[in-house]
Amino acid sequence: MRALIQRVTEAEVRVAGATIGHCGAGLLILVCAMPGDTEETAEKLALKIAKLRIFSDAAGKMNHALLDTGGSALVVSQFTLAADTSRGNRPGFSAAAAPPEAERLYLAFAGALAALGPKVETGRFGADMQVSLTNDGPVTLWLDSET
Repeated sequence: MRALIQRVTEAEVRVAGATIGHCGAGLLILVCAMPGDTEETAEKLALKIAKLRIFSDAAGKMNHALLDTGGSALVVSQFTLAADTSRGNRPGFSAAAAPPEAERLYLAFAGALAALGPKVETGRFGADMQVSLTNDGPVTLWLDSET
């Protein structure tokens, strides 16, 4: 799986003008399932993200994780994280998992993260979504489940 995480003071996702998911201080997590990913992959990535020490302590050092802060998360599916831009000007997305499998793993990831304790809300798989956020820091990290 691949994830782009952003530390936020707030984030929301809208579909057709209606807010369907939001979070306060915490993380916006854009997630893409890749071929070969499993529920175990989703669980391991959720645990890694929940334990990443990217929130500041009293001294301003990044020493706290989402689990330490009591923050929340907004998880949004984003197959474009699998873009292959090596040929031409139009990205290819064949490196993303097929939609039925991708949706299952996206929901498994969100469920695994929620099971660890944070409040988790989601976007709508396959929908045309508008995501807004206030990036805190800014802190933005790219994670692959292989690393």
